[in-house]
Amino acid sequence: MNRIIALWSHPRSMSTAMERVMRERGDLTCAHEPFMYYYYLNVLEKPFPGFDAQSDHPTTYAGIRDMLIGMAEENPVFFKDMAYYVLPEITRDPAFMERVTHCFLIRHPLASILSYHKLDPQMSNQEIGLEDEWKLYQAVTRAGHDAVVIEAETVRADTRGTMARLWERVGLDFREEAFDWNKKAPQDWEQVSSWHEHASTSSGIRAADAEEMLRKEAEFEALAEEAPHLRDYLRHHLPFYERLSQVALLP
Repeated sequence: MNRIIALWSHPRSMSTAMERVMRERGDLTCAHEPFMYYYYLNVLEKPFPGFDAQSDHPTTYAGIRDMLIGMAEENPVFFKDMAYYVLPEITRDPAFMERVTHCFLIRHPLASILSYHKLDPQMSNQEIGLEDEWKLYQAVTRAGHDAVVIEAETVRADTRGTMARLWERVGLDFREEAFDWNKKAPQDWEQVSSWHEHASTSSGIRAADAEEMLRKEAEFEALAEEAPHLRDYLRHHLPFYERLSQVALLP
């Protein structure tokens, strides 16, 4: 039985760059946020800005789950998605939860909220995503399944080393070609192309400079003067980020 590896994340957590690395390995069939069709077209019943939905993609939870299982009949599968897309449905689907190898990616919410607001100023508190990521992590581990958590900041500080540790945990070999992004961006990113310009055009994951977080803190404070609800979003999600950070792979 071929593997199905999920990277559960939250918006603007560097998850698309992580997906790019996994795609460039060359040994996985990859899907880009397949469950967003369920969440935005069935649960919210409205697409987010820049979502160009493809008519041939399933839109029910069961239909998307079965699509992924079918893809795995031919080859190991990797997909990345937001945890809030699948809650609570996946907790009522123990067979699929067990079928999947669960990975979680987190990024400090100050940075992710700042980035998200630039693309969608109308984002909701749920769409910040870290609370539901923590809920899904709890559900997976309480059901007795292994889960691995990584931080975007750790990946940026040591991309090869962090990916090597992640791959070891999920049973994949190390592939240097995964870090060569000279190929054309994946075709299925076109449905949300405005959200992933950097991952589509860059040649790899860029390391952070020493002053980057200080600049983001200043930018967030300036933005929060105009949009004070962003401080509420940060206060709400920061504890869930901290809980997940405590179990993340160390640098």
